[in-house]
Amino acid sequence: MAQYLFAPPAIQSLPIQGKTEQFPINRIFCVGRNYHAHAVEMGKPVDKSVERPFYFTKSPQSLVLSGSTVPYPPETRNYHFEMEMVVAIGKAGFRVKAEDAHTVIYGYAAGLDMTRRDLQLVARDKGRPWDLGKDIEQGSVCSAIVPMEGQILDSGAIALEVNGDTRQSSDVNKLIWNVREIIADLSLFYHLQPGDLVYTGTPEGVGPVVAGDRITGRVAGVTDVALTIGAGE
Repeated sequence: MAQYLFAPPAIQSLPIQGKTEQFPINRIFCVGRNYHAHAVEMGKPVDKSVERPFYFTKSPQSLVLSGSTVPYPPETRNYHFEMEMVVAIGKAGFRVKAEDAHTVIYGYAAGLDMTRRDLQLVARDKGRPWDLGKDIEQGSVCSAIVPMEGQILDSGAIALEVNGDTRQSSDVNKLIWNVREIIADLSLFYHLQPGDLVYTGTPEGVGPVVAGDRITGRVAGVTDVALTIGAGE
């Protein structure tokens, strides 16, 4: 049995609705600019006829459970919410055909891809990686996983409020690349594994939060997600 210099990081996991077992997290993939209106508000319209999806990753250690209170992160003055539907992968898949994408799905969740927008935009405009803007400690918020094995969600309202005021309101049927297309494309680059999470993209209306703000969001037919922003450290 291996001996380590110090205790290795704990396995990150999420509760599963209706079950006692936890869902262990392997990787977190995020789809960038996957709603037309959001792409436009970010100044980067998407033409699906000539473009493919693009992705960034967030470390499993960035995961925090819905309902948590997290500190306002350091080195940003423009911390943004992004409400997303999350797909939980339950079976291995490589070069999965779009028509077979349902076979690797375990369930769905509601998530928040929290973003240091100021740092992300500086990196984007200089052609640098987005890590400092996106891979934020306690910046990947997720609800419990709702088991929906083999199901494809093609529609359903997605919405977010800050302190009770609606900021985002759309439908997952407005995804540029839908769940089948995302799984098919992503699995060309990676061997998808049980425990992978895919944040499918955010609709328009993203914006800043400050200490004391309460974020609530939902994906119809799935579940809700919530986060409170605490004081900075």
